[in-house]
Amino acid sequence: MATATPPDSVYAEYKESSLRRVVTAAMAGTIVEWYEFFLYATAATLVFGLIMFPPSDDPYAGIIAAFVTYAVGFVARPLGGIVFGHFGDKYGRKKLLQVAIVLVGVATFLMGCLPTFQQVGYLAPILLVVLRFAQGFAVGGEWGGGVLLVAEHSPDKSRGFWSSFPQAAVPIGNLIATIVLLVLNWSLPADAFLAWGWRVAFWLSVVIVAIGYYIRTKVSDAPIFLEAQEEVQAKEHVSYGVFEVIKRYPRGVVTAMGLRFAENIMYYLVVTFSIVYLQKYLEMDTASVLAMIAIAHVVHMIVIPIVGRLADVVGRKPVYTIGTIGAAAWGFIAFPMFNTKEPVIIILAICLGLVIHSFMYAPQPAIMAEMFPTRMRYSGVSIGYQVTSIVAGSLAPIIATALLSAYASYVPIAVYLAIAAAITLVAVISMRETKGISLRELDRVDRERLAAETGTVTVDAKAEAKS
Repeated sequence: MATATPPDSVYAEYKESSLRRVVTAAMAGTIVEWYEFFLYATAATLVFGLIMFPPSDDPYAGIIAAFVTYAVGFVARPLGGIVFGHFGDKYGRKKLLQVAIVLVGVATFLMGCLPTFQQVGYLAPILLVVLRFAQGFAVGGEWGGGVLLVAEHSPDKSRGFWSSFPQAAVPIGNLIATIVLLVLNWSLPADAFLAWGWRVAFWLSVVIVAIGYYIRTKVSDAPIFLEAQEEVQAKEHVSYGVFEVIKRYPRGVVTAMGLRFAENIMYYLVVTFSIVYLQKYLEMDTASVLAMIAIAHVVHMIVIPIVGRLADVVGRKPVYTIGTIGAAAWGFIAFPMFNTKEPVIIILAICLGLVIHSFMYAPQPAIMAEMFPTRMRYSGVSIGYQVTSIVAGSLAPIIATALLSAYASYVPIAVYLAIAAAITLVAVISMRETKGISLRELDRVDRERLAAETGTVTVDAKAEAKS
């Protein structure tokens, strides 16, 4: 008896259900990774500057030292992106994502066990740097795999929307980290929080890692990747990895770096440096500052998928342009709002920053996925996304804190962000509009280019000749 073919509506419903599972898996891991990564950022501001480094009369000296170790994670991220990208293009996105989540979890748990400078001297910051490097290495491989797992499963017409969800997981992870620290800060005396309370937030990572790892075991790589994987294994002239993507798609790599520049700087000014500015410069209460940041993370989380949908409707370039111009103006608007010391006005300033950031951040996965063919996509997006962080996000809190210490004014910081936005605007203008593009079409064009260079015949050409 013949089996009836399910109607299109049933098939479409199945595909969307499968896609939702993939999105959940990508988000679960991303929440874990960024809970731990941003937990460090907040602890660097509130704790590490006081207990992991030599005492100093300068209130900004310990914070700057902590931010330097924070920057080590950003230096490690491109290395993680290269290694994870190479093996992710070879063995699959899912397997490497499982490795990444375990690695960052172990590093974060061990951070909670570190001795202080008072206990072991300079060994304390050395161990902190080692663990921070491991954490950054893992996060460097996480982003590319997470967004590609979704982007490669998504329909062409709605890739911007679906692939924005892993981006929305970043503020969720940041929100959880902020809430955990906020609860500990509220519930413990200041000396207890500084002595051991902050460690609890790092130890909790074990629970979150276990949940994220389990969810990721329930999904598989996209069919388009499995097809590309077979082709790479079957043909000697078909390659992948960092050198291949730089050689064949340098414009995509450079454009991705340019797009990332202002976005990355702005984010760390809004969510990390703002804590320094409000707590140290304006001498506001730590718990109040964390609560305001937490509210802004909720807004960010909600706005990102909305902007992702907008990028599918009006295009990637118009959306990114709005975000870039907004970034250039934010510093001149937000810091005077901070200076009022009015909680509602400060919350509005932080939320404005994260909404503007969403216009750059939400469409990034779709844009970068649409720049590279499947056989080297993990490497391409990881390099484009992570290398920029060395000179962007890693240095942003350090530069901003140093400028504040030197000039006691927000104006140089606002100018710094505006210059970064001008650089990113050049990348936006030069990039191609890729709304609705087919990833399979990208692969077809890549095969034809490779065939022309090697003198081989593509599968598509053989099929056409037979017909």
